[in-house]
Amino acid sequence: MHVILPDGKQLELQPGATALDAARAIGPRLAQDALAATANGELVDLMTPLPDGANITLITKKNPADAAPLFRHSLGHVMSMAVGEFYKAKGYGPDAIKRGVGPYIENGWYQDFDLPEPLREEDLPEIEKIMRDIIGRGLDFSRREVSKADALAQFPHDPYKAELIEGIPGGEAVTLYGQGDYVDLCAGPHFPSTGRLPQSFKLMSTSGAYWRGNEKNPILQRVYGVAFATQKELDEYLHLLEEAKRRDHRRIGKEMELFFNSEVVGPGLPLWLPGGATIRRELERYIVDKELADGYQHVYTPVLAKSELYKISGHWAHYQEDMFPVMKLDDQEELVLRPMNCPHHIQVYAYKPHSYRELPIKIAEMGMMHRYEQSGQLTGLSRVRAMTLNDAHIFCRPDQIQREFKAVVKLIQDAYEVLGFKNYSYRLSLRDPGDAEKYFQDDEMWNHAEAELRQALKDMNLEFYESPGDAAFYGPKLDVQVRSALGKDETISTVQLDFLLPQKFDLEYVAEDGSRQRPVMIHRGVISTAERMTAFLIEQYAGNFPLWLAPRQVMIIPIADRHNDYAWELRDELHRTGLRAEVDDSSNRMQAKVRTAEISRIPVMLIVGDKEQEAREVATRERTPEGHKERKGVKFDDLKAELLERYRSRR
Repeated sequence: MHVILPDGKQLELQPGATALDAARAIGPRLAQDALAATANGELVDLMTPLPDGANITLITKKNPADAAPLFRHSLGHVMSMAVGEFYKAKGYGPDAIKRGVGPYIENGWYQDFDLPEPLREEDLPEIEKIMRDIIGRGLDFSRREVSKADALAQFPHDPYKAELIEGIPGGEAVTLYGQGDYVDLCAGPHFPSTGRLPQSFKLMSTSGAYWRGNEKNPILQRVYGVAFATQKELDEYLHLLEEAKRRDHRRIGKEMELFFNSEVVGPGLPLWLPGGATIRRELERYIVDKELADGYQHVYTPVLAKSELYKISGHWAHYQEDMFPVMKLDDQEELVLRPMNCPHHIQVYAYKPHSYRELPIKIAEMGMMHRYEQSGQLTGLSRVRAMTLNDAHIFCRPDQIQREFKAVVKLIQDAYEVLGFKNYSYRLSLRDPGDAEKYFQDDEMWNHAEAELRQALKDMNLEFYESPGDAAFYGPKLDVQVRSALGKDETISTVQLDFLLPQKFDLEYVAEDGSRQRPVMIHRGVISTAERMTAFLIEQYAGNFPLWLAPRQVMIIPIADRHNDYAWELRDELHRTGLRAEVDDSSNRMQAKVRTAEISRIPVMLIVGDKEQEAREVATRERTPEGHKERKGVKFDDLKAELLERYRSRR
């Protein structure tokens, strides 16, 4: 057999050769440094036979991060071995511990156990200690292929392993991996030895998990761990987790009284409190005003529709699982809660005939939609069952596609500048031509639509990357990926080009020559749903909103009771301008009031005493990106004008 090296050279090897054999054939130093390999682009360990003719690349200790899935998987086996030794020290025999699955996952691994007594969170440091001892022993990982009968004999006491073994299709290899006296059923791949594993790992938590995800099966205890190639990466990850807790929109939303969920109302149906409703209202005012200025026409359409509407559009075939069940009113009428707004906007367009002179027609709505999300997937405001989308559909002539698409991208860029988004990228989501089930089959339509978007992006000199398989069923789209404060890319805005739905609904316009022509649709959402955007902004700003979005903008703090009347006078004046101002006339000392306002994330504090009252002035304490900015002797009328200008300009 032979394999092909990165430089194109062929390496002749004996049949059944492994990556370690390939490394040895190249040189003893490489064999000593090798940790894993890729074969035809897939990670393999040094023990697994290579396919004949494979393109291989050897991974060495110089770039251990390239083998992260392998060392995470191997650390999972080390942890499983350590758990066995932990219970052995407590007097339990090896048959007392039964093991479910234990794959590597993003950043780490997990392992499911059926244990004689549950592991406690405080036991995890002791398990880590045993793991480090096992790593220090330098145990080689071994791999062997066995028959089903031999595999079953290896685990006579473990019903979970027996079930997995019995489920392996005939003809597939049954493989066992081991280190020291520990053996497990595993397809691999793994590191060469425990001594080569990184020490930068941590056991994070335990939880319950149904065996094979079936609620009718026993609940096992799942133990999670994380691991990285270096301690620096682990420390950064742990810091990121702490930052995620600090910024969690559910925690901040509760502290700031922005929204809540009621068990009586139901999960995934958040109730907006006055503070959260203020944020939502400011977002909606901004985007609606912006759209009206750009020629959009806003409408209101119902959240219900006949199921027939979605059968015509094709959503019924593609998204029925995400829709709430049909409501049957009688034998003739079936209504559903809408999962998207586009079929309604199509009906608005079709209400009357249109001339080519009217196009583009831009129909917009803050449209409420409902999605049938599973209870376990619901999260605060970011994953809900009822949501309000900043939605719009542009009906245009084919010669207007480029101009209208670019105008939407410019609208997105303007909105991101106001929202403070600086780190974002463009993803051109295309169809997978081989997926006939998801995508409408019309090669000419798809090629045309994809070429239109690609050309527009190039004309705008925007850097973008392509992602086959992420298009909507009716057309390609531009997804704008915004980097969150926690380093995660999230799709906030989309622009979708659609030749299909106008065809399905037989939409027309009268062309200049009097003929009937088909319009093109552009689906677009700029600031996502009110729920998801609010959740994103809470975490982005950690609740410290800029002045225009802050639910509570100004807190006026009188130093003594004799200053209360002046404070309320100022508050009323600010209210009349539209600013959100309050007075803290509690009996607390001034510094305590300042501290309370800071904890409440109020961006501007006005402090008034004798001097300020006499001169109609204020002392200010404002939150800035650099910390706090304090000013004294500020004329109140000047400050009012300044704050009003900042509010109106959304700074």
